[in-house]
Amino acid sequence: MKSTDRIPTSKLQRTSKLVGTGVRLGANYLKYYGQRLVDDEQKAKERLNENNAADIYDSLKDLKGSALKVAQMLSMERNMLPQAYVDRFSLSQFSVPPLSAPLVRKTLKRYLNEDPEGFFDSFEYEAMNAASIGQVHRATSDGRALAVKIQYPGIAESIQSDLALVKPIALRMFNLGAKESEKYFKEVEAKLLEETNYIIELKQSKEITQACAHIEGVAFPEYVEALSSERVLTMTYVKGKPLGEWVKTTFEQEVGDKIGQALWDFYMFQIHGLRKVHADPHPGNFLIGESNELIVIDFGCIKELPEDFYTPYFELVDQATQSDESLFIDKLYELEMLVPSDGPKEVKYFTKLYKDLLQLFTSPFNRDSFVFGAPIFWEGIGKMAAFFANDEQLRTMNANRGSKHFLYMNRTFFGLYNLLYDLKAKVDTRAFERYMID
Repeated sequence: MKSTDRIPTSKLQRTSKLVGTGVRLGANYLKYYGQRLVDDEQKAKERLNENNAADIYDSLKDLKGSALKVAQMLSMERNMLPQAYVDRFSLSQFSVPPLSAPLVRKTLKRYLNEDPEGFFDSFEYEAMNAASIGQVHRATSDGRALAVKIQYPGIAESIQSDLALVKPIALRMFNLGAKESEKYFKEVEAKLLEETNYIIELKQSKEITQACAHIEGVAFPEYVEALSSERVLTMTYVKGKPLGEWVKTTFEQEVGDKIGQALWDFYMFQIHGLRKVHADPHPGNFLIGESNELIVIDFGCIKELPEDFYTPYFELVDQATQSDESLFIDKLYELEMLVPSDGPKEVKYFTKLYKDLLQLFTSPFNRDSFVFGAPIFWEGIGKMAAFFANDEQLRTMNANRGSKHFLYMNRTFFGLYNLLYDLKAKVDTRAFERYMID
């Protein structure tokens, strides 16, 4: 893949890039309006989606940072977007133009105050992998094979301005009020700022890998604090195939179940045992090792779960709560899914909506085992997504609902479910309990 010699870092440069993309999208719509007059409507719409997705992704991959992170997050929402967007945005997990060798040297010298050769025994300038916020290189030090993650220049400084550009689009797309939705944007900004601070990631990585070391079938790299900084994170190199590539190979279902069980146990132990969770479960953050172990390689996005959110959240998961109308409504208020300004019409509408959604989405928790490849489960999620997209009554109501903690918790479960679907895994949903320590 062709490397890049520069990244737009100023607000003007990044705004200009997005404005140019907007012009191309406008041209795509003009072509669409003409094509649907002489061609099949469905084919014309598919071409529109393909062209728009390509133009948006091409722009975001050049900007990198939080702008590209949005595409990466959206690629996990397979039932929420047209397939053309999912296919194109999924490239952000594996296929991002890396920095050129001269820019890598310049960037590392800025971060480490010396050339890479003065910091490592050897350093490979060709990146192993390039993602939204940084790219990874092979290196050695004191006889150890290392993986060195380098943050793209200017990414941390551009987060606030990038979100300011994205915000008006999000407000319109999701029918949000600017004032009421501010808490959600603040949550996203805070997490993105954490992700660009590799000192925080180093601390989180060491804490969680040590706490989860006893979980069967899960492995982690070791982190090298002496060779890390705020913008450089060094860990031992571990050999494995990215999960997103591995699931495209032929594998025995028994192996898929084993990996899926390790993945489920890893997530449930974090949530229920640590009250924090790896909130970025996309395929690029996991490798499958030579012994079919699950290797977790990125802990930049960790979401802490305060007790006043964790407790009512999992009370809602319980079928007994879902069956008790009064208790169910109490929990909806507690989690800000219903708000004091709601009248009887809103309460009735959203209570039914959330009950239908939760009965489907929480079904894995209410069974001793669950097959994540089951078509009926995903067909239900697809129908629910279509309802959210097309229901006229929903569009007229205040959509600023739910605790700010839902953002990353829901992202975690959508990503986890999608990974388990790729594995077609059958999971023992209670097995993680053996890892819980009093």
